Amino acid sequence: MTDHEIISVPTPAGVRAMFTTRHGGMSNGPYASCNLGRGTGDRDNAVRENRRGLCDHLNIDPNVVRMGTQVHGTDVRTLSEPHEVGRFLGELSGWPEGDGLVTDVLALPLMVLVADCVPVLLWRADGRRVGAVHAGWRGLVEGILANAITAMGTGSPVQAAIGPCAGPCCYEVDDELAARFADEFGQQVVAGRHVDLPQATRHALVQSGVADADIHLDGSCTICTPERFFSYRRDGAATGRQAGLIWRESPA
Repeated sequence: MTDHEIISVPTPAGVRAMFTTRHGGMSNGPYASCNLGRGTGDRDNAVRENRRGLCDHLNIDPNVVRMGTQVHGTDVRTLSEPHEVGRFLGELSGWPEGDGLVTDVLALPLMVLVADCVPVLLWRADGRRVGAVHAGWRGLVEGILANAITAMGTGSPVQAAIGPCAGPCCYEVDDELAARFADEFGQQVVAGRHVDLPQATRHALVQSGVADADIHLDGSCTICTPERFFSYRRDGAATGRQAGLIWRESPA
């Protein structure tokens, strides 16, 4: 097992948010070492131990970590209590469908898995509600972030963090999709057939009411940084998943 590498996100008191890298687990081969995703070809027991080790490192209860079955859609689920207790280390999968999760429940960690798609973490400035979103290109152009901001409710401003994902240096698409991104998010997010997913994500957040100054951008490219991140684009199906993770740690 290697040492965990965690990318911490600056948040208000009472909220913890972070992105994981591929370091800190026990998986081998193309899944080395902290693969958190099931169904990638890795051994289930290795995934369990990776998830357990991450939770031990972060001092959170793995039995209440919540996820969704990610389908590249726009549904955002609001969680009001810790259903599915134990699934995170038990069945590992079988969660209700939804690429976005929002909650105001204390000590209920929300996790999304990625390997080039954009992990987006959300929190209200008063720390009373948090959210996590898996934003692939389809979810971005179809409005998942607008849905997530709506689910965050009214009150104090929503702030956000955009995690490691496919960068504009490496994310090449066909002409039709490049044109669709330009139409939706502005020509500045497209250079030839290369799309700037982080800037498209930032644009979608601002259009949904998040102040640009309240958006934290990591800026790491998963595709051209194999020593730190899993990448489906780079490695194909035989690769792991890193995560975005957020929770309310204490009363606001």
